[in-house]
Amino acid sequence: MSTSNSSKKTTRRKLLNLLQLKKSWFRKVIKGIWILFFCVILGVPVFVLAVSVDLFGLFGGMPSLREIENPENDLSSELISADGVSLGKYFTYNRSQVTYDQLSKDLVSTLLYSEDHRFYDHAGLDFQAYLRVLYGILTFNTSQGGGSTITQQLAKNLYTQNQEMGLDGSLAKFMGGKLQRPIQKIKEWIISVHLEKNFTKEEIIALYLNTAPFSSNAYGIKVAAKTYFNTQPDSLNLVESAVLVGMLQAPTRFNPKLNYDNSFRKRNEVLTKVYKHGYIGTFEAYDSLIKLPIDLEYKVESHNEGLATYFRSVIKTDLMAWCKAHNYDLEESGLRIYTTIDSRMQRYAEEAVAESMKSLQKDFDRAWKGRNPWIDDDKHEIKGFLESRIKQTASYRQLASKYGKDSDSLKYFLNLKRPMRIFTWNGERDTTFSYMDSLNYYKRFLRAGFMSMDALTGEVKAWVGDIN
Repeated sequence: MSTSNSSKKTTRRKLLNLLQLKKSWFRKVIKGIWILFFCVILGVPVFVLAVSVDLFGLFGGMPSLREIENPENDLSSELISADGVSLGKYFTYNRSQVTYDQLSKDLVSTLLYSEDHRFYDHAGLDFQAYLRVLYGILTFNTSQGGGSTITQQLAKNLYTQNQEMGLDGSLAKFMGGKLQRPIQKIKEWIISVHLEKNFTKEEIIALYLNTAPFSSNAYGIKVAAKTYFNTQPDSLNLVESAVLVGMLQAPTRFNPKLNYDNSFRKRNEVLTKVYKHGYIGTFEAYDSLIKLPIDLEYKVESHNEGLATYFRSVIKTDLMAWCKAHNYDLEESGLRIYTTIDSRMQRYAEEAVAESMKSLQKDFDRAWKGRNPWIDDDKHEIKGFLESRIKQTASYRQLASKYGKDSDSLKYFLNLKRPMRIFTWNGERDTTFSYMDSLNYYKRFLRAGFMSMDALTGEVKAWVGDIN
């Protein structure tokens, strides 16, 4: 009997200990949940406030309310002929503005259904999307898409994409990499709320498309439409719109010229979203659209293309001086510069020079075949000609300043081959040249000069120079 009672007491004691252990564990879990809850409830607002006021200068400054209300979007400046034709642009980023009314219905609908279908229902922050992202993280399923609204992406384009965090010293090394993205996100949230207060939904859509990069030196929807499809934003159809909207997530990766297969798949993903939201009426219509190839009319605008390229280069010096005196930036202020050049006369002049120069260049190349054309008065080749001329270039001066005039590094980089686009009489082509190769190549071209002027007014009507 005593043994049985003792055994029961031991069992009861073990059960009590187990219950106490479970209660203790349960209490710790509940306590942990409450601590986590209060940390989130109190910590997140405090952290957001610290970022918004740039506490102790740790997070980098925020744009002022005035800057948010009046966002600056760097714009290319355009040179206009006397008859109203664009002669070309000066730009750091090739960008031109459009208004909401200049966007096609297909483009706007594709953007909204693909990127932010609750755009008209939120005030800059989409909390349903955040819950979806959180669920995806907890279930290790990141294929559900991101949570950024169009307004947040606009905030990123305008203010936070290239902004430094303001951290320095050991703190930057310890925290910078881990906290940079969360801090940037919080800034985007704050700026998004201010953008929604100061702009209509339609203005935000236009601003976003005007500031988005589209690869191939195309910034903004107007230049992108011209670069890839040779059209205007108000004429973009559903398939073209899906290609460009697909590029918003990764412009180079989904560039239809550089990565056609990636772009094709992404375009069809966008069209699928558009179809699921009911914008494409029937499955048959959707099925036919996703089978269409991407029909490009691809042409990248550059400083070396279009009419009056030499005139543009020559007049740039005077324009830079004028801009400096009047506090403008030629490449980012969106100026329209009117000239006396007549685009029709300019085109005829360039065609006449090109026709003559092609023939003359062939004769020149034939006459100097196998020999270098740099000779002295006694018809002897000038020794060290290229080596002396390279010293007059900006590339040489930059490298010499960095590595020293007599360093091996200077010689190495002058002869290092790199991708380069060069002029030929059959159009520009890509090649691999060093700085010395490039100098050697261009020193074998004949140069020309042509100028036409109205004798009564002194107005210059056509100006051709340099190689072509």
